[in-house]
Amino acid sequence: MFPLGSVLMPAMPLPLRVFEPRYLAMIDEVLDRETLDFGVVLIERGHEVGGGDARFGVGTMARVEQVESSDGLAALVARGSQRFRVDSWLPDDPWPRAELSLVEPLTWDEDDRALLDDAERTVRHSLARASEFVDTMWDATVELSQDPVDRSWQLAGIAPLGALDHVSLLESPSTAHLLANIDALTRAALELIELQGES
Repeated sequence: MFPLGSVLMPAMPLPLRVFEPRYLAMIDEVLDRETLDFGVVLIERGHEVGGGDARFGVGTMARVEQVESSDGLAALVARGSQRFRVDSWLPDDPWPRAELSLVEPLTWDEDDRALLDDAERTVRHSLARASEFVDTMWDATVELSQDPVDRSWQLAGIAPLGALDHVSLLESPSTAHLLANIDALTRAALELIELQGES
């Protein structure tokens, strides 16, 4: 398990620079296995470095796609895959570990196409507007997957929202629920960004 200060969504890239010895050892262990997967959860309280943090009980598996290592540093790119729930945390020795249950992947219903289009317009508009006031991680024109479920998760990942909103999206029981909440939460976040930017 890799606790982070941000939420990983399925189908989203995860670039990491790993330098803490226990996580370097964990990555070595992951690379020795066929699946190349590790779990990512949001830190609820505490910090990424040093341990002693409290963590949320929902997360996303990350699959390593690229890795380079030298001089006690590993630079890797992983991608979010399947969601999970933590059943119990195990001792953080030699690195954070947990027993977990995978969550069924969301499925696509073509009846949700209008929800997808609405959510995408809202997210792209919000990114463009937010960039006038603050630095944004994602450009409004970023290219997304053609797969509608992956595209929905990617919209959730690039939406200019706080970590708690991202956690609530990660817990979505259906694609329709996910898309409706992306739209609503992003609209609310943009209003706040505009108020702060114009004050």
